[in-house]
Amino acid sequence: MKTAIVTGGTSGLGLAAAQTLAEKGLRVYALSRHGAPVPGVTSLACDITDADAVERTIASIEAEAGRIDLVVNNAGFGISGAVECTTPEEVRRLFDVDFFGVVNVNHAVLPRMRRAGGGRIVHVSSVAAPVAIPFQAYYSAAKAAINAYSSALRCEVAPFGIDVCAVMPGDLKTGFTAAREKNVRGDAEYGGRISRSVSRMEHDEQTGMPPEKAAAFLCRVALRRRTKPLYAIGPQYSAAVLLSRLLPCRLVSWIVSRLYAA
Repeated sequence: MKTAIVTGGTSGLGLAAAQTLAEKGLRVYALSRHGAPVPGVTSLACDITDADAVERTIASIEAEAGRIDLVVNNAGFGISGAVECTTPEEVRRLFDVDFFGVVNVNHAVLPRMRRAGGGRIVHVSSVAAPVAIPFQAYYSAAKAAINAYSSALRCEVAPFGIDVCAVMPGDLKTGFTAAREKNVRGDAEYGGRISRSVSRMEHDEQTGMPPEKAAAFLCRVALRRRTKPLYAIGPQYSAAVLLSRLLPCRLVSWIVSRLYAA
């Protein structure tokens, strides 16, 4: 039986991915801050921003399961607001979870996968990485960092039989929307554009793809024989990512501005 770890595995996309992997016969460990119970999955409390706690948790999983075959780095949260009105402390907290949490988990699992002769790491990124969203700049920046980190890591560890890729969901109907830390400081100075932009984002999310559908795609990628470096989830988001590469940068910026910053 293969062993999988899913961070942020007790809610939203992470929960759906953990349950889908378990249904496919994997032994799944879901990590979250509070270790909420998940049927058919071993749920463990682990703060991924604490490198020592991550090391202890990964070591205990390896001791119990024998090896770690798959890691889905999914844990994260979002903040919204104008760049000039978001404090450095808020930004650091976002990056501590969304980026450095991934770093902590990978630091613990990579030596173990290398010694075992292989494994797979899937990073949950976002379409907001290649198509940066105004008033969500720091979330876009964190996910863009994940994409670059993932692509570089993929090349580094390929000789050890370790495969690395990133999947980029678009709008998902999950608790992520309610959990977003919304900062509307400066909304008057910005002519109400901050609140209008966030309202548009929240509407798109709550009418978006169900997490189970995104998890099904993610798990197909996680279990296939070979992967590509990056995947967008859903044909409309694949098209959006492709157009962001093909169209002139100024045109892409204008389209995004009309959608989210008008």
